Amino acid sequence: METRTIIPLTRIHQPLKLELDLESDLVTDCRSSGTMFRGFELMLEGRDPRDAAYLTQRICGICSTAHGMVAALAVEDACKVEITRNAALMRNLIYGADVLQNHLRHFYVLALPDYITSPKTPPFEPQSSYDKRFTKAENDKLVESLWQAIETSRLAHQMLAIYGGKAPHQHGIVPGGTSMAPDADRSNRFRGLLKIVLEFVNEHLLPDVELLATKYNDYFKLGRGPGNFLSYGMFPQKGSLNPKYPAGAYLDGKLSDLDISLVSEDISHSWFNGPSVQEKPAEALALPDKQKPGGYTWLKAPRYDNQVMEMGPLGRMWLSGEYRNGTSAMDRLVTRTLEAKKVAQWMLEWLDELVPGQPTFTPFDIPDSGSGIGLTEAMRGSLGHWVKIENHKIAHYQIITPTAWLFSPKDKAGRRGAVDHSVVGTRVGDKENFSEVGRIVRSFDPCFSCSGHLIRPQGDIEEFRIC
Repeated sequence: METRTIIPLTRIHQPLKLELDLESDLVTDCRSSGTMFRGFELMLEGRDPRDAAYLTQRICGICSTAHGMVAALAVEDACKVEITRNAALMRNLIYGADVLQNHLRHFYVLALPDYITSPKTPPFEPQSSYDKRFTKAENDKLVESLWQAIETSRLAHQMLAIYGGKAPHQHGIVPGGTSMAPDADRSNRFRGLLKIVLEFVNEHLLPDVELLATKYNDYFKLGRGPGNFLSYGMFPQKGSLNPKYPAGAYLDGKLSDLDISLVSEDISHSWFNGPSVQEKPAEALALPDKQKPGGYTWLKAPRYDNQVMEMGPLGRMWLSGEYRNGTSAMDRLVTRTLEAKKVAQWMLEWLDELVPGQPTFTPFDIPDSGSGIGLTEAMRGSLGHWVKIENHKIAHYQIITPTAWLFSPKDKAGRRGAVDHSVVGTRVGDKENFSEVGRIVRSFDPCFSCSGHLIRPQGDIEEFRIC
C-alpha cells in the first residue's frame, strides 16, 4: 500500500488536502481535511444579533447570500418575526441570482477544465492532456461557452446588486425582511438580465452538459455517494413556509420529514475538544485544539440520525422526485445545470408576483433572551445557523455548512463523509495528476471557505501532488 497526498486541489475554494491510500491503482481509503480555522462563530459572540446577517456573509464570496439569508432566518426565529410575502419574494430573487452565478461558474470555470483542452495560457497552464475525448470542433465550442459563461455569471451578479445593493456580500437581506422595496424600473432591469441568463442556460449550459455526459458516460458509474440525502428546503414563498424545494431526508431508501433534532456533529477526528464527541449544534462547546491526537481536519462531522448524508442539487432533486438516475459524479453535474434552469424560471414567476408599494420589512425589537434556528439550502446543500441571545447580544452561535457535511472526517463509528466515500473504490489511471479523483471531488462543488472553522504548519509533507 502507498499513501499519496494531494495539496492543493486546484479550482477549489480555499485549502483542501486529500490523503489517498492506494493498492496499485485502486483507492482504498481517502481522508479529506480542511486546513484553515476561521472561527466566525467566536467572532459573533457579544455582538448585536442583527450583525450576523452581514458578518457571516464574509465566510465566503461565492455563496455569501446563503449565509445572509440563514442568519436573518435564525434571528427572526429568535425574535418571533414574520416577514411579509413581498419580502420573501425579494429574498428569493436576490438569492436566486447568486445561485445562478454559482452554478455557471462551477460548471464552466471549476469543473469543465478537467475534461477539455484549454487555451495554452494562464490561468489554464499547466494542464494535463490525460483522457481528453472531445473532437476539436466540440472542444472549441465548449471553450467559447466558457468565456461566455464568465460574462453571463457577471450579469447574474449584476441582477443580485439591483435588489441586494452589491455583490458579493449583498445588503438586501436583513433580519425583518429586505432593505429595498421593489419598483417597476428595478424589476424591468432585473427581468431583462434574467432573460439573457436563461437564454444562455438553454442554448449553452444544457447542451454542453449533455455533450459532456455523452462523451464521459462512464462517470455515471464513478464517484457514487452514500445514497442518503438531506434537504432543509429552499426558496420559501411566505416567511419560512411552503418552500419550492421541500425539506426532508432520504435515508436507507425511505423518504421522511425533516427532524432537525436528529442533526449532530461528531468531533472524534476534528481538531476540537469538548465534553462529548457527539454535539448538538445549539449546545456545542468544543474548542479548537490543533494538537488533538487523532485529529486531522478543522471540519467536524455532521450526521443526521447518526448517518452520513449527501446534499446539494442532486439531493434536492432526488427528494423532490424529479431526478433518480443515480448518485455519481456526472449525476451531480447534470442536476446542478437542471437546477439552474429551474431557478431562473421560478425567478420570472416571483418577479410577476411582486407588489410595488407593499412592505418588505417588519420592524422588531431584540429580546433580552431567546434562541433561533435558520435553515435553507445553499448552493452546495444544507446550511444551518443556530443562535442564542442573552442580554440582547449573541451569546452562542453555531454554523453547519454543506462543505462540513460533504467533506466531514470519519466519525466515532469509522464512517467516512460523503466525499471520502465517493472517492474510495476509484481506479486511478493518471497517478501524476489523479484526474479521476479531481473530477469526482469537484463534482460536489466544494467550498472550503465555508468550512467555517490560522493554520500553523508543522513538519513536512513527504510526497506532494497537485491535482
